[in-house]
Amino acid sequence: MPDQSANGELPQKDPSVDASRRGLLKAAGATALGTVLGMVVPFGRNPGAGLVPAALAQDTGLDLMAGKQGLVVLGDRPLNAETPAHLLDDDVTPYERLFIRMNGLVPQTALDQNAEGWTLTIDGEVETPLELTIDELKSSFENVTRRLVIECGGNGRAFFQPGTSGNQWTVGAVGCPEWTGVRLADVLKKAGVKESAVYTGHYGNDVHLSGDEEKVVISRGVPIAKALEEDAIIAWAMNGQPLSALHGFPLRLIVPGYPASASQKYLNRIWIRDKEHDGAKMTGDSYRIPAYPVAPGTEVPEKDMVILTDMPVKSIVTFPETGAEVKAGAPTEVRGHAWCGKGDVAAVQISLDLGQTWQEAQLEPAPNRFSWQRWRASVTLPQSGYHEVWARAIDQDGIGQPPLAPVWNPRGYANNIQHRIALVAVG
Repeated sequence: MPDQSANGELPQKDPSVDASRRGLLKAAGATALGTVLGMVVPFGRNPGAGLVPAALAQDTGLDLMAGKQGLVVLGDRPLNAETPAHLLDDDVTPYERLFIRMNGLVPQTALDQNAEGWTLTIDGEVETPLELTIDELKSSFENVTRRLVIECGGNGRAFFQPGTSGNQWTVGAVGCPEWTGVRLADVLKKAGVKESAVYTGHYGNDVHLSGDEEKVVISRGVPIAKALEEDAIIAWAMNGQPLSALHGFPLRLIVPGYPASASQKYLNRIWIRDKEHDGAKMTGDSYRIPAYPVAPGTEVPEKDMVILTDMPVKSIVTFPETGAEVKAGAPTEVRGHAWCGKGDVAAVQISLDLGQTWQEAQLEPAPNRFSWQRWRASVTLPQSGYHEVWARAIDQDGIGQPPLAPVWNPRGYANNIQHRIALVAVG
């Protein structure tokens, strides 16, 4: 494993190494491919333009996991990995324990950590289109630092029945790092959002899995009212360090409360639209749920699918680790985090008798809106044997997590089933 810096980041690569390897492949085709791989490639002359050999994919890939600790890889093309619940106990999620959700390949600028010449364009339904360098962003607007939850819309997908397609996330596609940047609202206000503005459209420079640089990997957006709230930020740092290659260097959006797909990585353009954005992964079933409850397995007409916006209330148990042994008859601390797409959580409750009765946990206030909140409870397991701890969070409207998977949807989004852990009490 490569050496890591104190903050868990990988040392920067020598860009000349990647450049020379890519140049060699382009210039000499099959012969160069065999040279790079160190072996004969029988059909090396056959690939079409833009095809990246799997053996080199992502210059791709799993080497980028070297700075991560304990994550479970769900797929390597694109790279996706989640964090076991017991590794999410930190109040501020460190780099090495933040989940990975890629839609395409990491761009070379991010791999090289080279932001020279980078600009962010704000255009469309604005009075004054802007093209801002990172230095201009930092100097022209108030800098803010916030703890903000970021959660994949498919977190919890593994618990839907019948199952749905996509990465089978359990509970670990979530984290709450500390992000530093400027308010998206401040930048949009400087551009002068027109009354005709309806939606944002976000773009980055990540690379499509096909290698086709003309294809957009993902381009989602949010209603203009959401974009103008004070909580969304254009971030250049996470936990006091420049964004890493996996998490959006050099700029990314953080739109808290919404699925993380709205928090565009590698951000270089925000297009203000006069209609609902229709970019890549905004239409069809992508990040959409039925407009009405449907029976599990139902085929839902596209016209009846609506965009997933506020993520539902949720909680996890981060300590003890599921399966741990504890002393029967003695107090044991149980703790975790709770969060909600609408803002603050109202309460967290736990059950020791499989949901028959519930007791209140101590819930700490959020350091800022859209951060997760620490909860704690002291429990005593009365006798030796197998026990479960169930947790449920309740939002400000009195809506709590369900004991079973909530209303089914074709792509398995927004599952906020109660989290359960097993404990073994010993005498």
